[in-house]
Amino acid sequence: MSAADVESPPSLPDFLTDPNAVLKDNATWRYGKPPDYSNTRAVWQWTKEKNHPSTSLPSLVENLVKNWEIEASFKPSLKDWRTVDHSKYTFAINGGPPQSAEHMLKVGTYNAIITEPSEFYSPRTSDFASSHKTFKRMMPTFAWEVLDVYSGPPQVAFRWRHWGEMRNDYVGFNDKGEKVTVPNHGQTISIQGVTVANLNDKYQIEQLETWFDPLDMFRQIAPNGIGNKEIVGTANMKERESKDERSEEAVVEDLKREEGNAIASAERSAETREAHEEMSVIQPAECPFLNAE
Repeated sequence: MSAADVESPPSLPDFLTDPNAVLKDNATWRYGKPPDYSNTRAVWQWTKEKNHPSTSLPSLVENLVKNWEIEASFKPSLKDWRTVDHSKYTFAINGGPPQSAEHMLKVGTYNAIITEPSEFYSPRTSDFASSHKTFKRMMPTFAWEVLDVYSGPPQVAFRWRHWGEMRNDYVGFNDKGEKVTVPNHGQTISIQGVTVANLNDKYQIEQLETWFDPLDMFRQIAPNGIGNKEIVGTANMKERESKDERSEEAVVEDLKREEGNAIASAERSAETREAHEEMSVIQPAECPFLNAE
């Protein structure tokens, strides 16, 4: 058999090999243009726990989910989503009922994932825009990585980590409609979970099922309990929403500044970690201040 007769393996879609593939799409974007993920990717590079080879299964899964998240958050038209099978796609949290892509587009990714109301937050008192402001202002960069992959396509089971640094106060509305404020503590918030994804033969997502503890994030946001609760009536909530209706450009600029601060903090953390690693192996004779005359 000649080399020409050997069937070459099918090429992988770009959303498996490039975490930013869908950002290059000619699509309708929520705020008129593709979002800038450079700061989040930089924080991921500096503070991730795993270093998967670029062609490994964990890396491919990580890229798929990152592109899916971009589309779910910033492509308001389902027809522009390339990472999912439009005829079959559903999304479920913690054994709950499967939700459609249209539902996620309506309520927002945060509200689709944090499904149960609590004393910290309720998806029933926040819409797409306000939920993103609540979490993105508090934590401008929320990096994501795959930790382990337990099975390959068509059913991919994997464990993941989602983390960021609390840069501003948490301000949200809970299950009683109370305004909840938690002072910024500047510490890292890190959550983990497990997801099972069913893929079609084009590696598009048909079904996502995720399990995690949403209260784990809030316990880290408020390790000393909720700082302040304020009863807010319906009229005051509407007034709050009208006062908070700044232009998207202004909100984006605020987030970019905070993301820049988060990157600087991540770089310092990485430098400190590297210095500690270097000092841990140094010998007394090599340390000048231990051998000063």
